[in-house]
Amino acid sequence: MYSVVAYQVASAINIKACKQELPWQLLFQNIDELYYTSSEQKYVYIFQYGMVCFFNMTIPEIEIALKTLQPYCSNYFSEKLSDSVEVFVKPNTLKVYFDKVILPTLDKEMIRLVMLNTSQSVALNRFSEITEELLIETNTHTTYLEDKGKLDISGNKLKRFIGKVLNIKNKISENLYIFDSPEITWENEQLNTLNQDLKRTFDLKDRYRLIHDRIEIIKENLELFKDIMDHKESSRLEWIIIILIVIEVIDLFIAKLNNII
Repeated sequence: MYSVVAYQVASAINIKACKQELPWQLLFQNIDELYYTSSEQKYVYIFQYGMVCFFNMTIPEIEIALKTLQPYCSNYFSEKLSDSVEVFVKPNTLKVYFDKVILPTLDKEMIRLVMLNTSQSVALNRFSEITEELLIETNTHTTYLEDKGKLDISGNKLKRFIGKVLNIKNKISENLYIFDSPEITWENEQLNTLNQDLKRTFDLKDRYRLIHDRIEIIKENLELFKDIMDHKESSRLEWIIIILIVIEVIDLFIAKLNNII
């Protein structure tokens, strides 16, 4: 039995710096990922969005690896979100269960697919927590609007909240490629089967859609808040203009009255 363990260790990891400095043997790379073997049948998978996944490594080995990676992390987390999957080897067998995977051999590309999907699952957990918190915060404003008939958030805070939501939406779109299949699966039926089974078992697509739907609900609410805020500001400007006109009329009236006197 072998273990795959994925950790969300930071907001982001500098892939370019890791590639230049890390001592392990590089097996695969692109602009967002680095896949290493640290020793025989031991693998480390690093993702730009702050995820690190380990295969067949002991806890002390993982701790050493995380310390090695820490200088290349942005906003390193003291408390790390994680998940694990057990991997078994049985000749001529390829099966995926919720908490374990059975592979026919210890093929490095099969292992990479298990590590990739486990990491995506942990990332989805993190984004699910973030979007749930954002939705709760949005609901507090809509509840206040329902009860009081007005918003309890200033224009500046609303703009910052909108920026926060948009940044999270962009991070999800950039870093989670749930609907894309790695190139290695395009011409290998067995790898493609494994990849699809992993996505289905981890329920990646439905979880991604749930997060996406939450973001859309939040965006709709924020657009409504912005419209209300704009209308309020427009009404304020209209009253300012009216008051200025009244003052001007009064000033003219007084001037004419003085001329008559």
